[in-house]
Amino acid sequence: MQTKRISIYLILLLSLFSGLEANAQLDGLLKKAKDKAGEIIDKKVDAGSGSKSSDKFIAGDTLIFAEDFSGTKNSAQNGSFKSNGLVAVENVTGNSGKWMALQDKATYKFSKVIIYPKQFTVEFDILATGEQVKDIAPMSFGFATDNSTREYTSNVGAYTELHYYDGNQVNFGNSSPKRHVNTTFDLAGYLNRPLRVALFVDGQKMAVYLDGQKIQDGIFFNPSAAKNFYITAPWMYENGAKVLVRNIKVYGFKK
Repeated sequence: MQTKRISIYLILLLSLFSGLEANAQLDGLLKKAKDKAGEIIDKKVDAGSGSKSSDKFIAGDTLIFAEDFSGTKNSAQNGSFKSNGLVAVENVTGNSGKWMALQDKATYKFSKVIIYPKQFTVEFDILATGEQVKDIAPMSFGFATDNSTREYTSNVGAYTELHYYDGNQVNFGNSSPKRHVNTTFDLAGYLNRPLRVALFVDGQKMAVYLDGQKIQDGIFFNPSAAKNFYITAPWMYENGAKVLVRNIKVYGFKK
C-alpha cells in the first residue's frame, strides 16, 4: 500500500515538473513570437523612413517647372500649356495674380514632357467662382500615361476628382493598379476663394493635400507607369460659374 502511495506521489511530481517545463517552453515561444513581431514592426517603420511624405506637406527643394501666368497678357494664349480647348489667361476680381481659365470640356497638359524624378511635388491653386457650388460639374487632375490633348479625358491614370456640385465629395483612383477611394472635403467652403492643392509622388505612391490637409495617401501607380500631369475642366458650367488655376510649380528633391 505504501509502495502504491509512493508511486502516485512520483507520478504527481513528474506531472508537475512536466507542466512547469511545458509552461517555460510556452513562455519562451511567446517571447520569441513577440520579439519577431517587434522586428516586423520595426522593419515596416524603417521601410518608410526614406519617404518625405507626411501629414504635413513638404515641397521639394529643386525647381523643375513654374508658371504663374504673370508674363501672359489677358485673353492671350499661354505657351506652357496645351489643350483641346482654349488656354487663356485673365484676372479675377477680388483675387490677386493671373489665372488660367478652364474651358468646359477641355483637358490641359504641359506643352513639354517632363521627366519626373522618383520623388517630386506638384502645387497649384484652384479657384471655383460662381453663385453656388452646384453650378459646377466635377473636375479632375492627376497623371496620365501619355501627354496627348486630342480629346477630353477625365479620371485617367492616377486621378483626384473634385465633385463640386455635391459640395464635399472627393474621389481618387486609377484603373491600373485598380484603386478607387472616396472621401469628403468642404469644397463649398472654397467657392470664390483659392484652394491650394499639393501632390507628393514617391515612385508608386501619391499623397494628396488640400489646403495643407492630407486627405489621401497610397499606391496609385504601376512601377513602370509614365507620368504626365493634367488638369481636366468640368464638363459643364451653369449660371456663369467658372474654374481657374494659377501658380503651378513642380519640385524635385536633391536627395
